[in-house]
Amino acid sequence: MIGKIYNVRVIANAKRGEILDLGEGALKVKLTVPPVDGKANKELIKVLAGYFGVKKRDVIIKSGLRSREKVVEVVG
Repeated sequence: MIGKIYNVRVIANAKRGEILDLGEGALKVKLTVPPVDGKANKELIKVLAGYFGVKKRDVIIKSGLRSREKVVEVVG
């Protein structure tokens, strides 16, 4: 099953978390966790799952695991 693809810019260690929809499949996501040991990626999956109303397993980071710029697929 193929889902919708989003270009996501992640700002880790922000003072408060939020999601900004920039349009045309682009999101800016501010996370309060640091980008250490995959914590930011785990938090990103959790936050996007809640935002889109899907399960965490339906949010897949396709590329950019070690980058601020990520390509994320949301299935469902």
